[in-house]
Amino acid sequence: MYSRKKFGIIFFSVIFFSAFLGVIFQHSLLSKSSDDITHSMMMEHQGERPIPTAIALVEPSQPVTVGTVDYATVDRQTVTGYFAQPETNTDSLPGLIIIHEWWGLNENIEAMARRLAGEGYKVLAVDLYNGQTGNSPDEARALVQTVSQNPNPAKDNLQQAYEYLINEQKATKVGVMGWCFGGSWSLRTALLLPQKLAAAVIYYGGQISEFDSSQLQTLQMPILGIFGADDQSIPVSAVRQFEANLNQLGKDANILIYENAGHAFANPSGERYVPEAAEAAWSETIAFLAQNLGQ
Repeated sequence: MYSRKKFGIIFFSVIFFSAFLGVIFQHSLLSKSSDDITHSMMMEHQGERPIPTAIALVEPSQPVTVGTVDYATVDRQTVTGYFAQPETNTDSLPGLIIIHEWWGLNENIEAMARRLAGEGYKVLAVDLYNGQTGNSPDEARALVQTVSQNPNPAKDNLQQAYEYLINEQKATKVGVMGWCFGGSWSLRTALLLPQKLAAAVIYYGGQISEFDSSQLQTLQMPILGIFGADDQSIPVSAVRQFEANLNQLGKDANILIYENAGHAFANPSGERYVPEAAEAAWSETIAFLAQNLGQ
């Protein structure tokens, strides 16, 4: 009797301990997912510098006015972004939140804000790095990790960016667009404001696999996803699964995969620019925005 009781205690202790380890292991996997994505980005950008690419050197198609603006207060700190809009006919224009690559809100992102403003938008380039930018992959990785480990300030930041465009700039509609790190946050912003945003453009956002159907179901805006077939950090299989999930949910999504293009192939900053693919993706982007944000 004693041996049977002792065996039972040992047996249930082993079961309980195994379950406990399972919970810890699952938590570890979940907590590492963002770090894994950051590491993948680091490998893609190894040895790279945030130099301007051809897409950031094109002048806007019409004169624009620009300036820095204080658009949010996060953790009691003022957040400053870069705002651009057409020089004339600024009434009743749609707004666009653009989210920087992993390098941060640098001069190349500002150039993209001007170029997009030239297309007829009130463009707010947000800053998720508290005024910092990365000049090396190591610096950029550290900035990404800071946001990944505590994403709530970034969410608050983007919520206020939307409110700034609607309330202060009187934007008629608002869309969101981002590259790389910003591509992931473009999707996150769409999930944060699923019924408020009118369009979302995701340039190779690495977190497309992190959200299940119950989360994606909330999305109400049209989505344009742009990816590279040679992107080692975002496998084509993951992109196709993301596309299948959106299609199964009946979402208005156009997911494009460009051949002979890797990660960051259309970034405003960096050394992985692929002209033909980037220019084709830009044309798709402009047409998508015009269709979904136009008057």
